[in-house]
Amino acid sequence: MVVFDGNGRKLSIETKVVHGGKYYDPQTGAVSFPIYQSATFRHPGLNQTTGYDYSRLQNPTREEVENTLAYLENGNFAFAFSSGMAAISTILSLFAPGQHIVVSDDLYGGTYRLFEEVYKKYGIEFSYVDTSKIEELENCLKENTAAIFFETPTNPMMKVADIKLITELAKNLNILTIVDNTFHTPLYQKPLDLGADIVVHSGTKYLGGHNDTLAGFIVVNDINLAERIKLIQKSEGAVLSPFDSWLILRGIKTLSVRLNKQQENALEIAHWLKQNEKVEKVYYVGLPEHDGYEINKKQASGFGAMISFTVKDSALVERILERIELIMFAESLGGVETLITYPMIQTHAAIPKKVRDRIGVNENLLRLSVGIENDEDIIKDLEQAMG
Repeated sequence: MVVFDGNGRKLSIETKVVHGGKYYDPQTGAVSFPIYQSATFRHPGLNQTTGYDYSRLQNPTREEVENTLAYLENGNFAFAFSSGMAAISTILSLFAPGQHIVVSDDLYGGTYRLFEEVYKKYGIEFSYVDTSKIEELENCLKENTAAIFFETPTNPMMKVADIKLITELAKNLNILTIVDNTFHTPLYQKPLDLGADIVVHSGTKYLGGHNDTLAGFIVVNDINLAERIKLIQKSEGAVLSPFDSWLILRGIKTLSVRLNKQQENALEIAHWLKQNEKVEKVYYVGLPEHDGYEINKKQASGFGAMISFTVKDSALVERILERIELIMFAESLGGVETLITYPMIQTHAAIPKKVRDRIGVNENLLRLSVGIENDEDIIKDLEQAMG
């Protein structure tokens, strides 16, 4: 995808991720934007300011990573938080008791836990629906529906929702649309361009890319939304630290080369899993037979590097998790290392069993976050682990 920078020059997204918001520190010329490890800032005099007062309000390093995310998502305002869940919690703080939010029925278990165990007691109502099916979504809307919150692709069943279709429906009813863009990142997908009101990221994942920091982001275009989010952020204080902001800035520089390589690997691994006699089904958006393949092609420039698959015999799950050598059995995703997760007992344990069973998160399901290693090495490790 080709875009223009402030001087009218054509820049690809691959170039944008390398150079970020300011390209460099304009005061010193530092190519790596500095870590301003300061909690407070000296004022030149009474009623005078350098633009920075206190790091909970703003910090130059955090400001740079926020500007970079806004730049990459084609948004006007971005906010960096101490985790993805802190970012989602801030979004939930925008709503009032008595309002109703429609949510993807297939989503990260921590998000479900936040909605059901924290915000539900404040009088916010949640309904869970397959957002890849527009008819089901329409049937779930109520007079008090204030927002639609959805992942695409979803975690872990890789369902794809039509962002443009949902946002058009929502705008006609004055409903906010919130898209979790963690899996595809702005490298492959830009929900704001498709009409979304709010984009949220777990920056811990692909944006950081090295499993070494926690971060969350919100990106919006509307100034009124931005002012409300800024008020919540500075009041609650769940901001991204200067050092973690720098780590995310460093990670974003290699987003393109990392994610493109991870996607290449994922496609090879998905094809190998499809042909494995011990595998029942493979869920990868990049397979032409995937239900969301065509929609994803329409709204995104890539397929990502997340794969879920079911094995025919649940007893094989324990064998795989105990025998893998290169691949690591761990939570999270998006880092350079290939990780395998057992959603039923890890990322989605907070979701009730009847809901997990309905969406397919069962004892036979495993999830792979494909890394940048040699794809043949990853496949050989899976092969020996399956026996």
